[in-house]
Amino acid sequence: MNCEQAKRLIQPYADGELDAASILELESHLRECPACAQMRLDLRGLQKAIRQDALFYAAPKQLRQSLAAELCARAGAPPTRKFWSWHWWSAAATGAAVACVVIFLTGDLDRPPAQQLLAQAVVSSHIRSLMANHALDVISTDQHTVKPWFNGKLDFSPPVKDLSAAGFPLIGGRLDYLDSHAVAALVFQRHQHIINLFIWPVHESDAKPFAVAPIQGYHSIHWSAAGMTFWAVSDLNQKELMEFVQTFESGSN
Repeated sequence: MNCEQAKRLIQPYADGELDAASILELESHLRECPACAQMRLDLRGLQKAIRQDALFYAAPKQLRQSLAAELCARAGAPPTRKFWSWHWWSAAATGAAVACVVIFLTGDLDRPPAQQLLAQAVVSSHIRSLMANHALDVISTDQHTVKPWFNGKLDFSPPVKDLSAAGFPLIGGRLDYLDSHAVAALVFQRHQHIINLFIWPVHESDAKPFAVAPIQGYHSIHWSAAGMTFWAVSDLNQKELMEFVQTFESGSN
């Protein structure tokens, strides 16, 4: 893939619209091309700024009075009650403005852009680990072997649990990189299905597990607990993946 081809894919990549093969090809190019990687970072920065910055400007008093009078005239009633005129106009104008801004800036009312991007990145990492035959850096079914392996490789200690009794045996782990963080990836198995569990520290309150809309046929479930964020990803059906998550949450280290 050359830079011209990559530039055409960066925007749909950011919007979560690429197929798995295109994602892998583009991410490979981004790792080797600083210019295109910077373009992707600039786009993510712009999206973050749009989501966080308040786009609010107070209308001048004269404009408010003029619009209120126009609205009342169209409704066939004189603006005799200041309270009604102003608040009715304010609610209508604010509602319309907010709706237009949200639709224009996000283009997606069902899922926040930040989560959509992260969910896409999580699924991409899961796919990449399988296609590149690099699902495991440490191979072991023993949690007391896998957990110490991360010592010195991460600036946090991920919780590692043995879920073999529930039908989700641990088979190892590896290092990965998500959301500008080095993360732990624990790898479990359910029959012939691989489950990647990505873990890294966050400064946010606990959140119960919830299923994200499937991407490219892969299910993912996200939750936060004890200062850590968790993403479980697999081609396993959503019901069994949620069973895995609940088992992990209730299991002991």
